[in-house]
Amino acid sequence: MEQGRGMKLPSTKISVVCLSVLRFTVLTIILIGSLFLTSSAREDALQNIRASGQLVVLTRNNAHCYYVYRGQPMGFEYDLAEAFSKYLHVKLKVVTPTWKGLIRGLEEGKGDLVAASMSITQSRLRRVDFSRPYLSVEQHVILHKDDHTEKIEDLAGRTICVRKGTTYEELLKNLKARGINIRIKLYDDMPTEELIRMVAEQEIEATVSDSHIALLNRRYYPDARIAFPLGKPSNLGWAVRKGEKRLLAKVNAFLAQIKKDGTFDRIYTKYFANVEDFDYVDLKRYYRRLETRLPQYRETIQEAAKKYGFDWRLIAAMMYQESHFNPNAESHTGVKGLMQVTLDTAKEVGIESRLDPEQSILGGVKYLRKSYEKFEGVPEPDRLFMALASYNVGYRHVQDAQKIAKQRNDDPNRWISLKETLPLLCHPKYYKRSRAGYCRGRDAVRYVESIITYYDILKRDAIS
Repeated sequence: MEQGRGMKLPSTKISVVCLSVLRFTVLTIILIGSLFLTSSAREDALQNIRASGQLVVLTRNNAHCYYVYRGQPMGFEYDLAEAFSKYLHVKLKVVTPTWKGLIRGLEEGKGDLVAASMSITQSRLRRVDFSRPYLSVEQHVILHKDDHTEKIEDLAGRTICVRKGTTYEELLKNLKARGINIRIKLYDDMPTEELIRMVAEQEIEATVSDSHIALLNRRYYPDARIAFPLGKPSNLGWAVRKGEKRLLAKVNAFLAQIKKDGTFDRIYTKYFANVEDFDYVDLKRYYRRLETRLPQYRETIQEAAKKYGFDWRLIAAMMYQESHFNPNAESHTGVKGLMQVTLDTAKEVGIESRLDPEQSILGGVKYLRKSYEKFEGVPEPDRLFMALASYNVGYRHVQDAQKIAKQRNDDPNRWISLKETLPLLCHPKYYKRSRAGYCRGRDAVRYVESIITYYDILKRDAIS
C-alpha cells in the first residue's frame, strides 16, 4: 500500500492557507479599488465642480489677469473665467498665489484650473494639461527709450531682470547657451509690470515681457521701449491637473464657443483696446497735466460724477480729451470751455457761461448722462462708449451707425460694430440714406478710444 498517495492535509493547515489567500484577495481588491477611486476623483474634477457649485481659479493679481476696481473684480483673465463659470452654471472663486504657487496649487488641489496668461511649454506640460491656445504672444525685450539696442547680439554684457520660473528665464538661458554673454538677474515673485516700471525709471537695464502685457504697460510707463522679440511666438492656455480629461474638454469647448460668438473679442477689447496706438509726446503731456492742471478741478469733477452716476476718472479723461484741462479752450466749430459744449447744449443743460469751469463741468456731465440714458438696454461697457460717441457727434448719428450695423448683420448694440459703421457716415453711399446725414464718424471713434486710454491710465492708480 502506498502511503503518500491521497494523503490529506490537516484541517488547521487548510484554514491557514485559506485565510492567507482570503487576506491577499481582500487587500488586492482594496488596493485596486483605491487606485480606481483616486483616478476617478482626479479625472472627475468637472463633477466635483458641479457638485460644489463652485469653480476655483488660480490666477495673478495684476493689471492683465485680475484686480479689484471700485469694489468690483475685473481683469482679462477674470472676465474669461467668470464667463466660463456661467457656462458651467456655477459660482466663481478666485485664488491668487505666487507665480510658483500656480501650478503647485493646482497639483495640491487648491484650485480647479490656472488662468493666468501662462505660456504652454514642454516643461509645464510634464506637470499639467493645457487647453487649446486662446492667445498667441511674443516675448519682447524691454529697454529704456534712450537705449537704442536693436538686435539680440548687442545684449552681450547686459543685465536682464526677469521673474524666476517664467518662460522669460528659459529664453534667456537659451541665449546664454548660444554664446551670448548676458547676465540674468532673477526675482522671486516680481510682477512683469513692476519690472517694466523699473526699466522706465532706469532702475534696471532691461527685462522681458509678453507682447500684450508690454503694449498695455507702455501707456502707463511711456519711457519703456518695446525693443525686439526673443525667439518664436508662444501660445497662452489654461492649465488643469494631469488626467482631468472631462474638465479639459469642457474648457476647450468653452474657448471654441467664445471665439466663435465674439465673447472673447469683446473681453479682449475691453482690456487691450488700442494698445498698439502709442503717442509718446501726447502721453507725456497727459501725465504732466494730470499733475499741474487736474488738481484744481478734481473736487468739482468728483461732485458732478457722483451726482450723475459716473466714475470721476472717466469724466477727467473725457475733459482732457475735450480741452486738455484748459477752461478757455475754444474749437474752430465754436464749442467752448472745459467740456467743449455747444450753445444749444448749454441752453439745454442750464449753462449760462461756458467758460465758467464749474458750470461747464456740471453741465457737461449732465448732458453725458442724458446721452447715456438713451442707450438703455445696451450692455456695458458698450453703453458707455456709445454715450461718449453721442456726446461727440450727436445721438442721431450714432443711431444711423446702429442702423447700418443692423443692415450688415452686425450687433447694433456693440461698440465693436459701431467702430466699423460710424466712419462709413462720411461716404455719400451711406449718409445720403441716413436720417442725420453726413458725419465725421472716424473722429468720433478716435474720440472714444482716446478717452478709454486716458481713463485706463487714471484707473490704474486706484486699482487694489
